[in-house]
Amino acid sequence: MVTQYGNMAPRPDLKFDDEGGFIKSFRALPPKPDPSTIRVFERTDFYSAHGEDADFIARTIYKTTAVIRNLGRGDNQLPSVSMTVTVYRNFLRDALFKQGRRIEIWQTSGKGNFKMIKQASPGNLQGVEEELGAGMDSQGDGAPIMLAVKISAKAGEARSVGVCFADASVRELGVSEFLDNDIFSNFESLLIQLGVKECLMVKDAKKEKEGATKDPDLAKIRQIIDNCGIAVSERAMADFATKDIEDDLARLLKGEGSTGKLQATELKLAMGSANALVKYLGLMHEPSNFGQFQLYQHDLSQYMKLDAAALRALNLMPGPRDGSRTMSIFGLLNNCKTPIGSRLLAQWLKQPLMSLPEIEKRQQLVEAFVNDTELRQSLQEEHLRSIPDLYRLAKKFQRKMANLEDVVRAYQVVIRLPGFIEAFESVMDDSYKDALDEAYTNTFKDFSGKLGKLAEMVETTVDLDALDHHEFIIKPEFDDNLRIIKEALDKNKYDMEVEHRKVGKDLNQELDKKLFLDNHKTHGYCFRLTRTEASVIRNKSNYQEISTQKNGVYFTTRDLADMRREHDQLSQKYNSKQSGLVNEVVTVAASYVPVLESLAAIISHLDVIVSFAHTSVHAPTSYVRPKMHARGTGDTVLTEARHPCMECQDDITFITNDVELKRDSSRFLIITGPNMGGKSTYIRTIGCIALMAQIGCFVPCTTAELTIFDCILARVGASDSQLKGVSTFMAEMLETANILKSATRDSLIIIDELGRGTSTYDGFGLAWAISEEIVGRIGAFGCFATHFHELTGLAERFPDAVRNLHVVAFVGDETKVDNDGHEEDGKVKKKREVTLLYRVEPGVSDQSFGIHVAELVRFPQKVINMARRKAEELEDFSHSGGDGGGDGDGVKMEGVEKRQEYSKEEVDEGSRLLKVVLKEWKAKIEEQGKELSNDEKVRMMREMVRGNEELMKNRFFVESMQAL
Repeated sequence: MVTQYGNMAPRPDLKFDDEGGFIKSFRALPPKPDPSTIRVFERTDFYSAHGEDADFIARTIYKTTAVIRNLGRGDNQLPSVSMTVTVYRNFLRDALFKQGRRIEIWQTSGKGNFKMIKQASPGNLQGVEEELGAGMDSQGDGAPIMLAVKISAKAGEARSVGVCFADASVRELGVSEFLDNDIFSNFESLLIQLGVKECLMVKDAKKEKEGATKDPDLAKIRQIIDNCGIAVSERAMADFATKDIEDDLARLLKGEGSTGKLQATELKLAMGSANALVKYLGLMHEPSNFGQFQLYQHDLSQYMKLDAAALRALNLMPGPRDGSRTMSIFGLLNNCKTPIGSRLLAQWLKQPLMSLPEIEKRQQLVEAFVNDTELRQSLQEEHLRSIPDLYRLAKKFQRKMANLEDVVRAYQVVIRLPGFIEAFESVMDDSYKDALDEAYTNTFKDFSGKLGKLAEMVETTVDLDALDHHEFIIKPEFDDNLRIIKEALDKNKYDMEVEHRKVGKDLNQELDKKLFLDNHKTHGYCFRLTRTEASVIRNKSNYQEISTQKNGVYFTTRDLADMRREHDQLSQKYNSKQSGLVNEVVTVAASYVPVLESLAAIISHLDVIVSFAHTSVHAPTSYVRPKMHARGTGDTVLTEARHPCMECQDDITFITNDVELKRDSSRFLIITGPNMGGKSTYIRTIGCIALMAQIGCFVPCTTAELTIFDCILARVGASDSQLKGVSTFMAEMLETANILKSATRDSLIIIDELGRGTSTYDGFGLAWAISEEIVGRIGAFGCFATHFHELTGLAERFPDAVRNLHVVAFVGDETKVDNDGHEEDGKVKKKREVTLLYRVEPGVSDQSFGIHVAELVRFPQKVINMARRKAEELEDFSHSGGDGGGDGDGVKMEGVEKRQEYSKEEVDEGSRLLKVVLKEWKAKIEEQGKELSNDEKVRMMREMVRGNEELMKNRFFVESMQAL
C-alpha cells in the first residue's frame, strides 16, 4: 500500500519484522551531538525518520502531520515517517540550505544494530553531494565554506582572532589571524568575504556552571554568526588545542605546505582553529586526503569589507522571497553558463578588490567582450555552455569514485579547448588582444598541451561511437578477448532486429512507429506496442505479455527471450573483462586532476567576465566603464546613475540622478524629502555602483568615476530582530556602533532613517551626534537619508564637507466647494495634491508628506483629517530654508505661515469668549433642537461666531480657526 500527499510521489509503507526490536535499538542510539541534528535511516529503496525528527519532516516537507505513523503500542509508540528517494533529496536541500540543520544517515548493520554511514552540515556537504546534485548551486551562495574560530582577549578593547576555513570541494585550507575591536567587526567582514555556511566555535564552559556569567566575547561572536545566517557548532576547548596539528598538516598538505616553513603555522590561534576543523571534517580518517590539500594565508585587507547590514541593504544575494532573479545583484549579474562560474561570481561579490591594477585588469577584459559581440556570443552559446562542474568531477577522481563516464566528461572538456583558442585568436582588435592572450589564450594553449595525452588515451581506449547509445565501454579492438565478445554481441543484436522485423510482419505493425524493440531497464530487450494496438497480441500463445505501462504494453517471444538471456550473459562477460582496463584508464585520468582544477579556475574566471559583459550590454540602458582612482585619492562623481536592480523591474521608468561625493566639498550628503520619494533608492544606488565597480564590472551610469572604498557600512531599514530578543532600536544602535568603530576616511557609509525607534528628541540628538562624528572625526564618505530636517544644519557647521540634497515633489492645490450644501457660505476647501518626481536636487526639503502616503493607501478620510490637523498643530514651518549657503529650493507649502506666539491674556480671553458663544448656542439648540437638522445646527453656530465682533477680533481664536 502507498499513500499520496499533495504533489509528492507515493509514500512507501514502513514495514518491520520486529517493530519492538527496532524501537529498542533506536532508543539505545547515542545522544545527538547537537539539538539541530536530524537522523535519517536508509532502507532498501526509501528512507525513514523517527521521533522528533519524524515530526520535523512531516511539518516542513509534507506540510501535514497526517503522514506520521506510530510504531509500537501504548506508551512504547514511536512516531515515524517514510520518504521516497525524491522526497529525501528535497528534504536534504531544505534542511541544509534553508534550515541550517545537520544530517546523520544511519543504516542497519545486522542483528538489530545501526551504524552511521554519512553525515552532512551546511558547511560540509561531501557525504551527500551525489544526492544534492544541481541543488547545491541553486542558492547562489557559492561553495560550502566551513570555518573554525578561536579568540584571545587582549588589554583594553583589542582582541586577537584566529580562524581556519576550508572548501573541501577544492581541497584548500585557509588561515588568518588578526586584531579586532570589541564588537568583532573584522570577524564579521571575514565571514561575509568567505561566504561561510557553518562556523565552529569554542563551547562556553561558563554557561554550563550554575550561577556563572557567560563569556561576553563568545556571546558576541555567536551573535555575529547568527546575524549572518550561519549555522553554529560548539566544540570543547580541547578540540582547539595545537598539540597534533603540525603533524596532521604535514600529512594533509602537498608540496611546500608540508615542509612546515609556511609562516601560517606560526599563527597559534589559527592553528588551534585548524585542529578543530580537521577533526570536525574527519580529514585524517580518509587516506585519499593525504598530500592533497593546500594551505594559504588569507589577507583580510586585500578585499573591501562588508558587514551583514550592507549585504541586506544592497540586495547583494537573493533572498528567500525574491520572485525575480533581477531583485538581487547576484541574480542580475549571473548570466554564467557554468556552475563553477556562478560560484565564483558569488565569491567575487563578497570580495570586491582593493587593488587598482587588478580592478583595471578585469575592466579591460570586460570591455573587450562588450565591444566584440561575436566573441562574447560564441563563448556563451558554443563553448562555455557545455562545460561540466570540473571541481566536482575532479573530486570524484580524488575520492576514487569516478567511472568511465567521468573520464569521457573530462575528455569532452579537453577536446573543446581548441575551440576556445580559435575563438580568441580570431580577435582582430589589437587594443584588447594582449590582455586576452595573457588572461586566456596562452593559458588555454598551455592546458591543451598538458591534457593532450589524456585525450589520446581516451580516443585509444574508449568506444566513442557507443556514446550515441549512452554506453561507456572500452573499445573492443583494444583487447582480443573484448573483440571476440563484441562480435558475438553484434551478432546477437542483429538476430534481435531480425526477430523484430519478423514480429512486425506477423502482427502487421509498422516498426518503430507502433512496434518497438526496447532495452527496458528491468526486463532487458523486449517488444513494446502502443496501448491502442495492444489487442493484436491478445489470445496468441506465441506472444508473452510482460507488463503494461504508460508508454505501452511490453511483451516478448520465446526466441527473443533466449536472445535477451544470451545478450545479458555476453554483456556481463564483456563488463567483467573490461573492468580491469577501466580501472587503469580511470587511474591514469585521475593523475590529471591538478591540471583539471587549474583549468576550472580559468574557465570560471572567463565565465564571470563574459557574464559581466553580457549584463552591461543587455541592461535597459547599457552600462559604462568607470574610471577608478587609487585608494585615498580622487572623488566619486556619477552622472545619471541608476539602481541596477530597480531599473530592470517591470513597469518602471527609472529616473536617473547625479552623485557627487567630493573630498573637499561634499563627502557627506544629507538627503531629505517626501516619503516614497526615492531617498533610500538614491543612497542604495551609490553603494551598489561602488561595489560593482570594485569587482571589475561596468556600472549603470552615463559617466562614472570612483575612488576605491575600503568598506561599505550600512544602517538601512528597521532590521527587527525581535525573535532573537533584540528590538528595532537596539538592532539600529548595534549596526551604528559597528559603523563608528569600523569606518575610516576611505569608507562609504549608508544610513537610512536613523533614530526613528525612540523619541523624536532622542532620535534627532543621536542622528546629529553620529553624523558629526562621521564628518568631524572619521572623515568618511557618507549618505544620510532622514526626516529630521534640523539635521541639515550640519552644512553650516561643516561647509567644506556636508552637502544638503532633497528629493523633489510637486505640490499643488485642488480647490472645491465645501460639501455642507450651503453655497451662500462661499467657503471652499483646499486639498494638497502631491506628485513625487524622484529627482534629487541641491537644497533642503521641509516636508515629508507622510500623510500623503496614508492617503495613497486609502486611510479613512476622518483619520487623514485628524492627522493633518494634529501635524499642523505641532509642526513649525519655516520660510527660511537653505543649506548653509545653498539655494534653499526645497518643497514649500503655500499659505502656511509660521505660528505666532500668543500672550496668556490673549489665550484666556479667546477661550472665555468662545465659551460664552457655545453656551448661548447650546441654549438655543435645547430650545428648538427637535426642529433643526444637523446642517442647520452647524449653520447657526457659524452665524453666532461671526456675529460676535469681540470674538472675531481675538488673534488667538482667528488664527486657530484658520489652521483648522
